[in-house]
Amino acid sequence: MGMIQWYPGHMAKAKREIEKNLKLVDIVLELVDARIPLSSRNPDLKKLLKNKPSLILLTKSTLADPQDNQKWLNELKSQNENVLLVDAITNYNVNNIEKEARRILADKIKADEAKGIKRNTIRMMIVGIPNVGKSTLINSLVKRKAQEAYNMPGVTKAVKWIRINENLDLLDTPGILWPKFEDQDVAKKLAITRAIKDEIYDEQELSVYLLEFLKEYYPELLIERYDVSLELCNYEILKEIALKRGFFKADEIDYDKAAVAVLADFRNMRIGRITLDK
Repeated sequence: MGMIQWYPGHMAKAKREIEKNLKLVDIVLELVDARIPLSSRNPDLKKLLKNKPSLILLTKSTLADPQDNQKWLNELKSQNENVLLVDAITNYNVNNIEKEARRILADKIKADEAKGIKRNTIRMMIVGIPNVGKSTLINSLVKRKAQEAYNMPGVTKAVKWIRINENLDLLDTPGILWPKFEDQDVAKKLAITRAIKDEIYDEQELSVYLLEFLKEYYPELLIERYDVSLELCNYEILKEIALKRGFFKADEIDYDKAAVAVLADFRNMRIGRITLDK
């Protein structure tokens, strides 16, 4: 597979905007995809946020392996991170975000009150990679369609304030990646979860990478979904899937269509609850 890299110009601009606006907020919500909790943490954001109170939200948690959810929750807590498992589609734990943010800020609020500064409203910034679920979470928080939520990387292009309620303002920011993926396994996982736009990678090679992962970590789910033998190599499994589903183009096996189907099955949880970072 060729090298996967994607860092369009608007991301560099967005990073500068995030840095510029950090001083305006009390706390940062860092959204991380629960299916790739390591690979979806932008190292540039980690550097920017080092001195700011923050709360990691493991999003899309109902799509991820429940055992791995607990493992990563414990791992992040052991690193002294503030972390919550959430899912904006099902509203799981969404109502606890403001409460947890206020808990983290309790000492600062108390210190401000001692100086005579009293304010009920807290300001939060929301950051993360593309397609991590920021828009869906915001819609869930405001309990209305604040903005259209698209499953497409790079939809939010500008920084904007959103009033969640009378006590909570949220600064939404575009999803940003980092300039170079040194680890191509990370790049592939970002592509599989659609943090990278489709045109950047070879879907056939990516689906074979995913099938290899499933064969190693989720063999039962692979067999249950596709009814294939684990003795087959990964390309042969893709071929079997194409044959079983009748994917042909001009009397030839349509590997591309099979690849797109496998990736769609993963993204829509038709294979099962899967975590790619182990």
